[in-house]
Amino acid sequence: MTVLYNPHALADAHLIAKYDGRAPRYTSYPTAVQFTPDVDEATYRGWLAALPPGDPVSVYMHIPFCTRLCWYCGCNTRAVTRREPIRDYVTLLMRELATLAQALPARLEVRDIHLGGGSPNMLSVEELHIIFAGLRQTFAVTPDAEIAAELDPAVLSGDWIAAAARHGLSRASLGVQNLAPEVQQAVNRQEQFEEIADCVEALRAAGVGSINLDLMYGLPHQTTRNTLATLDAVLTLRPERLALFGYAHVPWMKAHQQLIDEAALPGPAERLEQSQAAAERLKAEGYVQIGLDHFALPEDTLAKAVMHGSLHRNFQGYTTNLAGTLLGLGASAIGTTPGGYVQNVTAELGWRQAVGEGRLPIARGVAVTDEDRFRADIIERLMCDFSVDLAAACERHGRELAELEDAIARLHDFRQDGLATWDGRTLSVTARGRMLVRSICALFDAYLAPDAQRHAKAI
Repeated sequence: MTVLYNPHALADAHLIAKYDGRAPRYTSYPTAVQFTPDVDEATYRGWLAALPPGDPVSVYMHIPFCTRLCWYCGCNTRAVTRREPIRDYVTLLMRELATLAQALPARLEVRDIHLGGGSPNMLSVEELHIIFAGLRQTFAVTPDAEIAAELDPAVLSGDWIAAAARHGLSRASLGVQNLAPEVQQAVNRQEQFEEIADCVEALRAAGVGSINLDLMYGLPHQTTRNTLATLDAVLTLRPERLALFGYAHVPWMKAHQQLIDEAALPGPAERLEQSQAAAERLKAEGYVQIGLDHFALPEDTLAKAVMHGSLHRNFQGYTTNLAGTLLGLGASAIGTTPGGYVQNVTAELGWRQAVGEGRLPIARGVAVTDEDRFRADIIERLMCDFSVDLAAACERHGRELAELEDAIARLHDFRQDGLATWDGRTLSVTARGRMLVRSICALFDAYLAPDAQRHAKAI
């Protein structure tokens, strides 16, 4: 059962200071930090050949282009003003798809396709046709497949929406972040609410049944007041889903984040207040809180999955997708198979070279062990349900509860501070500790270094 939210969670400044460390977002386990070049193209080809021909798979396609570079962005993308780089990229993307098809054991069934980026609506209508023709030639795309795309309202045209709808676009995610002019200026992303409203109206008119809006907290000059003002505006659109992500300031990993004035960033207490106030407003408007940072209307499939205990988490966040294999295409794309995780070459030029040579452009990955699957199960249930029956998890994986003694012992402070409970079988995150679920998950992470700096702040 999902723990109810407490608006006074972690209000104690002492607790904020004590627990405001860094922790992975746990969209996978092992996390991408554990990926190494030991997993290469040959490894991936072996995993692909072993896929059961009758099992459905999902497809992720990365489009690393934008018209503007938002300074908060942590994605692999770049700003372009010419069509040639995009056109050439699509040509190579189709070549990668053809190379992948030759490595598969059969024409596999696909029930989920996700176009991410970047901004996939940087593709022309013709390029969109080319991509979907290639996907349908390679895979048996089911008539009811969920087809989703991440879109930039600033460059979303009616022609693009109509073309995507003809190809089955069923869910669209629009970036909003925050509507306050001072916040937008501080992160180099200017857009008006009217632009977003027009896009939502056009998408719905074209038959796109699910709209998601991405919001953020913790941006420079962001306050609880302008966070709630942004919510007041976008809630008039009644999106089926909203995501509320905490800004991760990692300028040592993303150089363009150095353009952000660190003095203007809210502190951990302010970030927490923004997040909690937004969550309260959304729930008051009838949205169900999904895991750590998503919200959905009660009739949405995510909300239903929470009620049925069938929510999952992958590189796109919270999902109802049950496919055990995700095939990633494009520069930096991450994929997963029963054998492990792989990531394509991140640098676009390196990816172009590898694909041009007829290779699957794998740069790194990690093979998954039975121990990893055991710990991944625990972490996923905590991230999705805020509770896990550790004894049942041990039974599912043929393990002993004694193997988790160290993690359970390290729960001591969380329990003492009222952030978690443990009854000898079930670990539950309390309402007070919900915002720290990633830190509690980290207790079960066999790879995490205590001083890891590659991850975002927990609060």
